[in-house]
Amino acid sequence: MLFHSAFRKELARSFGATLVVLVTVVMTVMLIRTLGQASVGVVNPSEIMLVMGYTVLGQLSTILTLSLFIAATATLTRMYASSEMVVWFSCGQGLLSFLRPLLRFAWPMLAAIALLALLAWPWSNAQIRELRDRYQGRGDVDRVAPGQFQESAGGQRVFFIDKQRPDDQTGSNIFIAASEKSKESVTSARGGRVATLNGERVLILEQGQRLETDLASGESRLSEFAEYGTRIGQQPASQRANLSPRYQSTWALLQDFTPAYASELWWRVSLLLAAINCLVLALAATRVNPRAGRSASLVFAMLAFATYYNLLNVGQSWIARERIGLPALLLLVHGGVLALSLAWIWWRQGERPRWMVAARTGQPA
Repeated sequence: MLFHSAFRKELARSFGATLVVLVTVVMTVMLIRTLGQASVGVVNPSEIMLVMGYTVLGQLSTILTLSLFIAATATLTRMYASSEMVVWFSCGQGLLSFLRPLLRFAWPMLAAIALLALLAWPWSNAQIRELRDRYQGRGDVDRVAPGQFQESAGGQRVFFIDKQRPDDQTGSNIFIAASEKSKESVTSARGGRVATLNGERVLILEQGQRLETDLASGESRLSEFAEYGTRIGQQPASQRANLSPRYQSTWALLQDFTPAYASELWWRVSLLLAAINCLVLALAATRVNPRAGRSASLVFAMLAFATYYNLLNVGQSWIARERIGLPALLLLVHGGVLALSLAWIWWRQGERPRWMVAARTGQPA
């Protein structure tokens, strides 16, 4: 049908342009955020692009939803402004007639949102957490870059080791300044190597000296050694399981229906339901007021989207605190938004009871 094809083509053009802009903006923001995390040692600087990619993948469901909402609003706004809607209304097409081609155009994106929310979201979060844990779990010697002073993980020691490569287990010209309780020590050695003794990583220093100072009394003691061992951390542990709900698969959330897991399940399911409701809401709310201009609908769309997603965050907190159950909140929030949108469409089509029409015209019912 001409009506369906023309409407879907207009939606496709608007959706494509909006998606490119939003992805560019989100990638720029995430790049700046990831660079900031790398600068403070949260993530590996060599894995910045990987972390950013996983982060964007996790946020892609929200980006697609907002792109659909803006595309539908912009398309309907243009059609109202150019009087195309008047033509379609005069041909017998009501507002509800636009819902079918709108959903027919959006169903591939809705399917993608469902996959991203239910599968990609926990997977990307787990991958980011694994990268961070692996980088944070390095030993003190592993943190040291060749020829640079580096602070230890606990901030109690400063290392300098002259290594050929960052992953070498041996080094030369070693310097360690440590502060423990009421003592300070400065240790230097010609060389050293990393060994594992009784499950702990130990740095074996060779041919050096150690200066210890008691901060309370001010006494100092200088000693020389041929070999000296200092603990530098636990042996690298295997990948540990994380019990946080956001890192669990959707199937695991369904099997263990605790409040924390239910709140995470609410968020994932809500991403899909919110995308569907945003399409219906865009159809109900979009219209052109000549006094307000075309931008009024887009401003309303952004405010409505922000309000809707804030409700999702509030609902997640309520479920986690056991203030309300998951089924009741799904019906209250998503069912309420859908009912309000459909009632708004019905009102705008003029399909009102006779007593409402009589009240507006002043005639008896």
